[in-house]
Amino acid sequence: MRKQRILAAGLAAVLALSLAACGGGTDETPEEEESNPGVAVQVEEIGADTIYTENTVSGQIVTEEQTTVMAAINAKCEAVYFEAGDEIKAGQAICKVDLDSTLTSYGAVDISYQSAIQSYNDQAAVFEKQIALLEKNVSDLKELFEIGAASQAEIDQAELQLETTVATKNSTLSQLEAGMQNYKSNLEQISSSLENIDSRGNILSPVSGTILTLNAVKGGFVSTAAPVAVIDGVDQLKLAVQVSEALMPKLAAGDTASVTVSAAGQAFEAPIRSIDRSANPQTKLYAVTLGLPAETEGLTAGMFADVTFHTDVSENTIVAPTEAVLTRGETQYVFVVENDTAKYVEVSTGLTGNGVTEILTGLSAGQKLVTVGQAYLNDGDPVRIVSGGDAPAEAPAEAPAEDTPEAGEAAPEDGASGEE
Repeated sequence: MRKQRILAAGLAAVLALSLAACGGGTDETPEEEESNPGVAVQVEEIGADTIYTENTVSGQIVTEEQTTVMAAINAKCEAVYFEAGDEIKAGQAICKVDLDSTLTSYGAVDISYQSAIQSYNDQAAVFEKQIALLEKNVSDLKELFEIGAASQAEIDQAELQLETTVATKNSTLSQLEAGMQNYKSNLEQISSSLENIDSRGNILSPVSGTILTLNAVKGGFVSTAAPVAVIDGVDQLKLAVQVSEALMPKLAAGDTASVTVSAAGQAFEAPIRSIDRSANPQTKLYAVTLGLPAETEGLTAGMFADVTFHTDVSENTIVAPTEAVLTRGETQYVFVVENDTAKYVEVSTGLTGNGVTEILTGLSAGQKLVTVGQAYLNDGDPVRIVSGGDAPAEAPAEAPAEDTPEAGEAAPEDGASGEE
């Protein structure tokens, strides 16, 4: 009996050693570790499109009555498109005038204005350099004075020279600024004279209604002495908004804006009828008036509207979803996919609007841009496209064969019954 126990213990030890040698340790899994499938990303093929900057402001619908259309210039009338008694819509041309002399004057004043700005900036830069050198000279002399290498008289003379230069700078720049403001005022005056006149010389109707009087005659002249036309716009609605000085120069009479009136459930395009050339003294904002389509129903005075102006248009340019562009410090970059690998690409951007950004450099049409998952990528990472581009369709799961042993079970060897 004792011999049988010793023999059983020995066999158990041999079996344990054999299992340890075959299994390679109890901490390791018998299955092969799966290879890294790559970072899952969504991509979008880059293409050319039109992009514009959107500027949305709040406005209010108001009523208006009889409107007098004036021309703040003296110009020859080349064509007349309506007669007294005709119905006219906001933004339509009443007549066309010769703007050559006015535009020539505007161009000349604008050149002078730009020249005055450049002269001011150049002089300011020169004085800044001179003053910086003189300030350094005074500082150096004071340090030399401390060790006995300069006199107080030298310091006083250097300080006097510095004060004189500063005074000269202030006087010179004040004169240059006065000239610059004079040119600017002339520009604004000419711009004001072009209110309700488009770039082709068409005098536009600011309202929809009936033309009561029309003084424009082909071959004659329009001037500030008499109105071009008087239009009856009783009960006509218009949209009034206020815009900043940064937006105002980008707008022109005849341009259209997208309008949404939530209270009436209406969305439509409205033409710009007029733009004030002087700001409100209190708000520093410029008044812009838009006409409302006559067929639009449900609008009443007092309703508020969201008005979106589309400016700075760039056509046939490379655009990308704004969220795809990442920023690190002053560097902007994106990731594209090439051969199932993420590639880091630095880009420069232009206009941004409507959820997309203009890409000036770095990308070309046809590339696969990562739009989801880019924040987890590094250059050279393997990627797996799950949406967009050439993402593979997922293969359907196969049902296990009936005779396939379950996981963890060993298949019986040929000829073995599995019984002891």
